[in-house]
Amino acid sequence: MATELLNKVLPRTKQRPQKFLTLISKLNQRAPLTKDEEDFLWEVYSFARNSHRGQRRQSGDSFFEHPYHTALILADLHMDPITVAGGLLHDVIEDTEVTVKDIAEKFGDDVAKLVEGVTKISGITFRNRQEEQADNFRKMLLSVAEDIRVLIIKLADRLHNMQTLDSLPPIKQRRVAIETRDVYAPLAHRLGMFKLKSEMEDLVLKALDPDAYRFLEKKVNEKRSEREKYIKVFTQPIIKALNEQGIKAKIVGRPKNFYSIYKKMKTQNKPFEEIFDLLAVRIIVDTKENCYTVLGIVHDLFTPVMDRFKDYIANHKANFYQSIHTTVYGPGGRMVEIQIRTTEMDEIAEEGIAAHWRYKEGRDKPDDIDKYVKWLRDLIEILQTESTGAKDFMDTLKIDLFKDEIFVFTPMGDLIRLPKGATPVDFAYEVHTEIGTRCIGAKVDGKMVPLNSELRSGQTIEIITSDSHRPSYAWLKFVTTAKAIGAIKRYLRKAQFEESINLGKEILEKENQRNKELRFLKTVQESFEELGFSELDKLYAAVGSGILTIPQIYAKLFPQKEEQLVRQDLDELFIETARKSVKGIKVQGISNLMVSFAKCCNPIPGDEIAGYISRGRGITVHVQDCPHLKRLDSERIVEVQWDLRQKHAYPVHIRVICNDQKGVLTEISSVITSFDVNISFAQVETTDMIAKCEFVIDVNDTHQLNAIFAAIRQLKIVRSIERLNKG
Repeated sequence: MATELLNKVLPRTKQRPQKFLTLISKLNQRAPLTKDEEDFLWEVYSFARNSHRGQRRQSGDSFFEHPYHTALILADLHMDPITVAGGLLHDVIEDTEVTVKDIAEKFGDDVAKLVEGVTKISGITFRNRQEEQADNFRKMLLSVAEDIRVLIIKLADRLHNMQTLDSLPPIKQRRVAIETRDVYAPLAHRLGMFKLKSEMEDLVLKALDPDAYRFLEKKVNEKRSEREKYIKVFTQPIIKALNEQGIKAKIVGRPKNFYSIYKKMKTQNKPFEEIFDLLAVRIIVDTKENCYTVLGIVHDLFTPVMDRFKDYIANHKANFYQSIHTTVYGPGGRMVEIQIRTTEMDEIAEEGIAAHWRYKEGRDKPDDIDKYVKWLRDLIEILQTESTGAKDFMDTLKIDLFKDEIFVFTPMGDLIRLPKGATPVDFAYEVHTEIGTRCIGAKVDGKMVPLNSELRSGQTIEIITSDSHRPSYAWLKFVTTAKAIGAIKRYLRKAQFEESINLGKEILEKENQRNKELRFLKTVQESFEELGFSELDKLYAAVGSGILTIPQIYAKLFPQKEEQLVRQDLDELFIETARKSVKGIKVQGISNLMVSFAKCCNPIPGDEIAGYISRGRGITVHVQDCPHLKRLDSERIVEVQWDLRQKHAYPVHIRVICNDQKGVLTEISSVITSFDVNISFAQVETTDMIAKCEFVIDVNDTHQLNAIFAAIRQLKIVRSIERLNKG
């Protein structure tokens, strides 16, 4: 490259331009720059501006405006001078005659590597969903494996491109917006850069659904003055209490980004008013200890909503987010969400890895940043091996964004994208949550398979459903998608919640019968907010699960009657009531014992059973003629009975011997699933024209099992069928 270009630097003047001074001013907020650092950045600024001289963006603005504003974003993130220099120069290799070698010679290897890395990323496009996989992600992350600052520069670059999107043709606007939504915003989220991610997402919404953006903008602005007035009233007693204890704190309203409101309105099918109703305040203090002091002050001043408390300081999120979250009832009964954190925690929450990069300086302990980007560090080891293919690379990434994907089809030919390792249950939930909830079986390319089977690209999946079937805890052992895991857990939590509600009601009603003169139940029902709950059902559930006890209710609502009315047998009442639903077993004459089923004989309703008192495991239920039971201490055998008021599913291991022919496993599985029975395991072994098929199926009782056996015996290929592990 010609020496002339290298030497082209804007004239040195005593008065440097205001734009440069603005950049320096932002950087000085991090830490005062040295004279050498400022002079270095002036050289970079001058060189970048001169290199892009005469170039224009599609908006008509000088091209240098883009790298300059990219550098400003990096300065707002309080990045170091080298990173800011990389931002100023990030387009010179791609758009001018300047080479990497030229930059290295003039500004050093560190700056050159950053610019080269950003240039490589800029050459990657994501024209369709498939191209977001393997090779392109591999190229991108290879560029940042050694220095995360490359990605930080690229995210700043993308943010400014989104801020100036209006100048592009509509088709290109949409492509850039979708790419930002699907690639760069998730990357910012993974790196904990909430502030940058939120702005990106709002700009994406503005580009892809401008009407929705304008609607939300108007609605939020309309409520601003009312919101600010309420927050001022709400925070006054907090400020007073903090001053009395000598705690310095910054209290600010917490804004919600438009995109998050938009998503909630779409997914929850709720109007704006319901989504935006919750007020939010952030309290920022100097130390972790003061975070907990502030929490105590807030809870003394306002009644907390007990089920809305989370301590992310003690247990930080995966992206190292730390904060205390609590919700309280403010004036007028309005709920206010409060976040309590230190200044450092707040900066990390907003800026993510950029803040970690800043805070790592001057510390003797291992850098948090090493844990933060471990998934990037692991890439270096892989790339040093012979196996550097896209598959090996993708297999090492442990975050959802970069999971290897498979492509499968519905019977109607619709394409469904799933992560590698996905099962029919994952597929069912991807199609629709209700399909997943009612899933009892699956056909892959027309053949019945177990629900835990791993799917492969190109397969056609058909889900068999039953209105009476529901998810089980066993599914959580093999499902892989966040959607399936979340939906199953939500269902199970809801089911458990409903059980707790019913049990809580029963406990309260029985206590009401004991103390009718107090109007006990009515008083509790009218005072759920006073007891710290946002809904009456949540209070019932807390009682049913033991979180809220009868003595605690008396202490809060009937302090004058507490000592004389609290009964000592309430815990026994709780256990007795709860035991009614434990695995469908009633225990005669035994209290406070756990109940489990013996794995040696796997009893199901209809079997004659007996209980054995096991040390440390409560009562183990066996089939009465189980050989193992006969060898045990007879003095510890107790009477147990089936409780058939509620139906439960019980696993049974069966074996079918039949003639070996094509589709034998499918034929038998079809018979089983016709009874709305789940198959959790299936396999076939063949020898000498004989097929041995084994299944683990979930049945309600021996009656249902016998019906299944009878139907299987009707098949011409079947020679015998038996139940295994029955003693």
